[in-house]
Amino acid sequence: MVKAAERFLRRRRRNRAALRKRNHGRPRLSVFRSGKHIYAQVIDDTQGRTLAAASSLEKEVRGDGKTGADQAAAERVGKAVGERAKAAGVEAVVFDRSGYLYHGRVKALADGARAVGLAF
Repeated sequence: MVKAAERFLRRRRRNRAALRKRNHGRPRLSVFRSGKHIYAQVIDDTQGRTLAAASSLEKEVRGDGKTGADQAAAERVGKAVGERAKAAGVEAVVFDRSGYLYHGRVKALADGARAVGLAF
């Protein structure tokens, strides 16, 4: 019997393998979700470096939100990472949901990044 953590890792590996096949040189917008916060970073896999990052831990992103674990915080993180990526010269990315379902906070983060003009 396969445990939930192993299923998650399989989903993550499967998702990243598909992204490698179709990224066409674009950076990857990677999402990490914890129980209390959400994190996002734009990664250039060819050079192995992070171009932009944002999380719900940051004071300017947190704003007046009570928690970093809701959809409103995820949307603010998406907008922040989108703006920082645009400032770094990134126009288009591939979205790496890291094995999470595209629902709730992950979807809110993606919508926030799209709202500031990041294409994926």
